[in-house]
Amino acid sequence: MQRVSKIIEKGAKALQDLNLLKLLQSEITHELSSNPFQEVKSGSLGDFVVDWDSLQSQDVVLRRKCETGEEVAISALLGPLPFTRETDTDDSVFPRNVLMKICVKKPGLRSVLQFDCEVYNKGDNGSEFDIQNAYYLQSSSAISSSDYRGPVFCDLDHRLIGAFKEYLISKGIGESLTNFLILHLHKKEHSQYVNWLKKLESMVTKDER
Repeated sequence: MQRVSKIIEKGAKALQDLNLLKLLQSEITHELSSNPFQEVKSGSLGDFVVDWDSLQSQDVVLRRKCETGEEVAISALLGPLPFTRETDTDDSVFPRNVLMKICVKKPGLRSVLQFDCEVYNKGDNGSEFDIQNAYYLQSSSAISSSDYRGPVFCDLDHRLIGAFKEYLISKGIGESLTNFLILHLHKKEHSQYVNWLKKLESMVTKDER
């Protein structure tokens, strides 16, 4: 009787694994056959170069050295999925915004200007960015959590907020670059998701043998 129970238990597990395997393979086929980014503007790096873009990491790092000697570094990754109700409909190709950190360093100075920004899809096959915070850092290597970095950004005069944005645009952070980032990071996340599915498929397949 005990032997029969073990056989039944083993058979039930095999059916569960087979069901999971079929669902994984179906999801992989669907993701590989779909191309949601086909009609999207690709944008360009402009004068920036890719400094870091590991297949395993979620972020990408770009750098640029201006003719004035200023150095501009950008670190960007996808933000969390926004909360939506079941009745909400969102046809956007890009379901997530991009969290973008920009650092500007003047030649000969240790201090750094840091901007926390968010890139979002405008809905007309383009993108836009807003500044969330602006910090003045005495040094990029010695930052204390108690240091005063700046005021609440949204409380600033709207003209000053606009001037900060124009300042960043002059450093090369325009729509072409934000188009590149929002597309590149979504394609990267899609590729990582497919690879994750394939790893699970491989593991379940080995269990089947």
